[in-house]
Amino acid sequence: MAQTNADNYSEWAVGWAGFAGVMLIMIGVFDMIQGLVALFNDNFYVITQEWIFEFDVTAWGWIQLILGIVLVASGIGIFSGNVAARTAGVIVAGLAAIVNFAWLPYYPLWSIVVIAICVAVIWALTAHGRDITV
Repeated sequence: MAQTNADNYSEWAVGWAGFAGVMLIMIGVFDMIQGLVALFNDNFYVITQEWIFEFDVTAWGWIQLILGIVLVASGIGIFSGNVAARTAGVIVAGLAAIVNFAWLPYYPLWSIVVIAICVAVIWALTAHGRDITV
């Protein structure tokens, strides 16, 4: 009996890769919304202290919008099962964590949540990415 490619997939690995893809898409959409809010309403985000990463809110809006688009594209790519897409997912999730760390003064609680989700995505793609082809 011939073994098909579908028989070689670890269910756990596929599940975690799916989780990572969905989370990347969700974070990307949320980042795009966050970026659009910063672009359309500069006064929505309030800074209470001086921070090292002090950019204009409009500049942060563009950063969040572009990052969101890249996150969504990467999340969609995860569903292809391609190693390059998983690698890009890890890189983009790491970049999103760094950007949201710098975004802490503007929206601290949400930034911490996104950083935690990015860490979970990185773990899912690195710990279980090798298991996709058993």
